[in-house]
Amino acid sequence: MHQPTPPSADNCRTAERPVPPLRSDAGGPPPAPTPGAPTLPAPLPAPTPSTPRRPRDLPPAHDALICVALPGLALSTADGQLAGRGLEGFYRAGRRLLSRCHLRIAGREPLPVQARMASADRARFTGTLRAAPHGGPDPDVVVERTRSADGTETITLRSAAAHPLRVPVEITLGTDLADLSAIASGTAGRDLPAGVRASGLRWSCPTASVSVTADPPPSDALASAGMLRWQLDLPPGGSAELELRVRLDGSGPVRPAGRATTNPLAPAHASGDDPRVQALLRASVEDLQALLVRDPARPADMHLAAGAPWRCGLAPAEALSAARMTLPLGTRLAVGTLRTLARTQLTSPGPQCGMIPGPRRDAGPHLPPGCTATEATLLFPVLLAEARRWGLPEAETDELLPAAERCLTWLGQAVGDGTYLPDPQPGGPVRCETQAHAHRAALLGADLLDACGRPDGTGLRQWAETLGSAFRQEFWIDAPGGGRPAVARLPDVRHLPHLGAGVAHLLDTGLLGAGHQAPGLLDKTQTEQLARLLGGPSMDSGWGLRSLGTKEPGYNPFGHRHGAVRVHETALAVAGLISAGYEKQASSLLHGLLAAAEAFGHRLPEMYAGEQRTDGGAPLPHPAACRPTATAAAAGILLLTTLAGIRPDAPAGTVTLRPVRSAPLGEIVLTGLRVAGAPFSVRVSRLGLAMVEEAAEGLQLGS
Repeated sequence: MHQPTPPSADNCRTAERPVPPLRSDAGGPPPAPTPGAPTLPAPLPAPTPSTPRRPRDLPPAHDALICVALPGLALSTADGQLAGRGLEGFYRAGRRLLSRCHLRIAGREPLPVQARMASADRARFTGTLRAAPHGGPDPDVVVERTRSADGTETITLRSAAAHPLRVPVEITLGTDLADLSAIASGTAGRDLPAGVRASGLRWSCPTASVSVTADPPPSDALASAGMLRWQLDLPPGGSAELELRVRLDGSGPVRPAGRATTNPLAPAHASGDDPRVQALLRASVEDLQALLVRDPARPADMHLAAGAPWRCGLAPAEALSAARMTLPLGTRLAVGTLRTLARTQLTSPGPQCGMIPGPRRDAGPHLPPGCTATEATLLFPVLLAEARRWGLPEAETDELLPAAERCLTWLGQAVGDGTYLPDPQPGGPVRCETQAHAHRAALLGADLLDACGRPDGTGLRQWAETLGSAFRQEFWIDAPGGGRPAVARLPDVRHLPHLGAGVAHLLDTGLLGAGHQAPGLLDKTQTEQLARLLGGPSMDSGWGLRSLGTKEPGYNPFGHRHGAVRVHETALAVAGLISAGYEKQASSLLHGLLAAAEAFGHRLPEMYAGEQRTDGGAPLPHPAACRPTATAAAAGILLLTTLAGIRPDAPAGTVTLRPVRSAPLGEIVLTGLRVAGAPFSVRVSRLGLAMVEEAAEGLQLGS
């Protein structure tokens, strides 16, 4: 995995303005927390109170139950006990408030029987206990623990005994009050000594203090052991309940942005012949709400954190990409994301003026790390242009237009007199994926400028046409069987031919007026060949699109850029193939991704292993993947709305429907979407015919 170099050698960063350090998504040292925003680190080593861990000893997160309602997190293992191992605990804004919460009843641990996510922010653990150890095999007491990301845990004991029970309950608590960056880097300290407070325990360090209060108050509190005790009476068939509240002193309860009345995401619902569509949309919306973060500079503006547990801060390219895929849920998230990033835009004179700062990103074994600042800068005008089509009010478009113009000006200056947008690293390759982003930004940016009465649209279109002509000739590798696009051209004009999922971005052209898609960089014959490649066995794993084909050098089914299935790229491939008319290949990838979603309880991780699907098999989790993650959750929205082919043009007062004619999931009904600022519902029949069932007054169906 690539390790970040010092900022002075990183052309994805800038020396023109201080920028908070951002990690490469391939790993590296964890960043310092940004004040007011939860910024969690890369997965590095975690210690236990008694034995420091080496970096390779960090417990993986793929089997954890992760409750998210930012800035709150709760990470648990399947037995429900918090034993202070690895990442276990309650967190707020990147600080671990509680690392141990160990329950014993009558001197014994409940037998774990089930652990499941009840929602994006709550996990439920069920255990059983026999009150008479020498009795029969049937349990007498059921123990249910409900743990929430907001720092609360409810413990309920239910008796099935035929006689009254008096049950002693002990809960051992502890914390190190460590930042997750310290836990990940192996520098967290030992548990702090506890002190007794009125109804619980309290711990302090030089920078913070935290309290756990209990309701009802314990009958006994032992500071030296960090223990609370109760004697609970359970009548036959009766129950008793305890509630623990973990709070950072001096702050109130966690108030997740996703639970606010100003939640920017519409409460969409899905139904139809395939029950998975309802579950996927519900889980996707819940995960997106859980990952919402307020901009400290302007709390009314919300954006999506990249993912939990490692990347709970702002990642510009991912935030823009996820906001774009969620436009069917309204434009409020888009405008909040654009405003937040506009405040970070570089405006000082120089070659980086107009860029949206971002970290480098590992690009696999064949390319040097890529620059997410370039991707974010090109996504900014695209998101603004498409948000306008979905119904972003004119006043907000005008407010954000100057920042979009600066992005497009940077694009023109970076290209200069050349044909391609170069890599920011001197002597770096010219990347296929970057040209796809740049081409789309130029065309949608020109459309936006023209619509707003601004100049320079003609120049952008002319350059996009020149780029397309050159790209079709110079980036296409002719070979027996039809050829393929090169992933990059090196400075000596040699091609890098390795087939990876990044070429799916060539199919993502973007939305123009009257429901038309922008033209792409490939001609019809090349697009047809690309569809065959993406739908072939080397790329289609049966669970989604591999990030590198199985026949390519360096293929690794767990390689996050060289073999693993990345959900975001698979969804883009599905949408692009459908738009280009290749429904057979799109349908195969769609069914694979839905099957994977079902295996993951419909909470898709950012990636999973690209092993070939077999009968009765299941996708293999990637131990370092974030779950939930913004782009994977947003991909669920993109997949389902793509089936209906919703293409709005709110300024023109029209919406065009281009449903998938083969209806791969049978009938599907989407309600609670938003187009032109109003609720929008659509039904797609088993014959692939779409019908609008609810829309803004005056919105006309385009042709």
